[in-house]
Amino acid sequence: MRAVFDANVVLSALVFGRRPRWLRHAWADGTVAPIVCRETVTELLRVLAYPKFRLDAAERETLLAEYLPFAEIVPLSDPLPDLPLACRDRDDAVFLHLARASGAAFLVSGDADLTVLAAAYPVISPAMLRERLGATR
Repeated sequence: MRAVFDANVVLSALVFGRRPRWLRHAWADGTVAPIVCRETVTELLRVLAYPKFRLDAAERETLLAEYLPFAEIVPLSDPLPDLPLACRDRDDAVFLHLARASGAAFLVSGDADLTVLAAAYPVISPAMLRERLGATR
């Protein structure tokens, strides 16, 4: 299964406690293939550098090494086409574009600005993805 993960979902899987670690295992064992593009990786780098996480450059590099080798890179067109349904947060729109351009099964996000669009786009929460992958995770 190929999926786009918003930066906060990836951040949760890489940085925070045990609960989201199942996702790291899912992409590491090939159960789910993360899809990224230059813009989404740039956003992830920006988020990982937030001072509140207190991650130095080496720690950020180590975390990225636990994610990016498992990701498929899909470039986005420039300029980006109009979306049929606009996202409330313009910064989140790139994840919708990537999901559409890549043909991903899902965009995985807990962000209300994206989940509100679930009727028009294949947006699911991390919990929904876990359920779809089965109780083994």
